[in-house]
Amino acid sequence: MRLKSELYAKEQDNTINKIIQIIGITEENNTITLYDIDNNETMKQQLMELIPEIRTWFSFAHINPISNPDNYKRPYLTIIKQITKKKWIIDYCDFRIYQDDVIIRTQQYTFTKRT
Repeated sequence: MRLKSELYAKEQDNTINKIIQIIGITEENNTITLYDIDNNETMKQQLMELIPEIRTWFSFAHINPISNPDNYKRPYLTIIKQITKKKWIIDYCDFRIYQDDVIIRTQQYTFTKRT
């Protein structure tokens, strides 16, 4: 039996490109914060709409938030981190945003394209 990664390589690449486009990663701007993702309802909705497509093209048995998204706090973050790791290296670090004299602590994700 052949793996989905062999059978659907082109479809997987297209789905990964859609995710990268939704979150707005480019060569010039390759970072995004968890705060930005959490506060952008449109982005979260578009990522959640990709779940049926992900279930079709990817093996998702090891990715529980895709199997059962209602039971998890941030299934959209799992989509970003788990699906894009085939083509992108994702590094993260602690990040602080200063907004209206309030310090917001979050994570910053940096995407580097695999060669």
